[in-house]
Amino acid sequence: MAKIDNMMAILWMLNSGRKITAKQISEKLEMNIRTVYRYIDALSASGVPIISDTGHNGGYTLLNHFIESPLLFDVDEQTALLHAAAFAKEAGYFSGEALNRATSKLTMYSNQEQEKMIKQHVEGLEVISPIGQSSMEPILKTLEQGIVNELSVEMEYHSGREEEPKRRIVDPYGIIYWNNNWYVIAFCHLRHEIRSFRVGRIINIIQTELTFNRPTSFSAGEFFMKNQLPEVEDKQRLMPLVVGGKTSALDNLCQHWFLGHHVKERTSKEVTFLLEEEAIHTYVPYLLLPYGKSIQVIQPASLKQKLIDVLYELIDYYQA
Repeated sequence: MAKIDNMMAILWMLNSGRKITAKQISEKLEMNIRTVYRYIDALSASGVPIISDTGHNGGYTLLNHFIESPLLFDVDEQTALLHAAAFAKEAGYFSGEALNRATSKLTMYSNQEQEKMIKQHVEGLEVISPIGQSSMEPILKTLEQGIVNELSVEMEYHSGREEEPKRRIVDPYGIIYWNNNWYVIAFCHLRHEIRSFRVGRIINIIQTELTFNRPTSFSAGEFFMKNQLPEVEDKQRLMPLVVGGKTSALDNLCQHWFLGHHVKERTSKEVTFLLEEEAIHTYVPYLLLPYGKSIQVIQPASLKQKLIDVLYELIDYYQA
């Protein structure tokens, strides 16, 4: 651990308000006791008011509850950071080692009472990671370095529409985590436009020496969602989709990443969406089928027939 980290750890332990000995510090931080004395002297020389009591009940304390640095977190702040770290790990965060070092410092710098409270908070929340989630850490780190240093990357990418992967050179503008998947928003040299790429479909990636200038005030998130939910210029083209059913099922529909943006009216028994006719007949049937008998299409009648057609297609497929 770096010298400054050790000194901050000692300062944090002294900040507990209890008298603590050099031996206790050395055991907690796993360092030589002589090193502890050197760090105590360095802190005192820098202006930290450390009181040293000698004798059988001696030890170190801080004078008059020395004012905490903004870098020292209270229990709520530590708990929030540790909870956030748990969610980040579940999402496959690409700087896992650095995250582990940071969280270990949070617990290391705590006094006994804080440790007890933080442990209770952290043990009360668990995040279950998806089964079989592959590690994309090396790819994500390369993309992040490209974003930070404004360096293009060359990648072998397998899109869902192409049988064979293609080599592409892209300028990465931002990384997005959405709907349990990672995406990179980048300018594609092959297509000459900004596009989104699913990181899980990147087979290989290398950083190039080509530089680029990221567009000023560009938001990768706004670009991504705008492409997911394109604006309808002619509002008269929209038609109502009315669905009834169980409250819990309607709640889920209203919270869906796509349908949730098109809710017009909601009651306890039904919900009305405004959508383009093409979306209603091509995308919506496959979205509604998993809900089975918990919902019922009220209108349009044409969607009911489309659901029947889709079911017959599935029957024919499996009978074949």
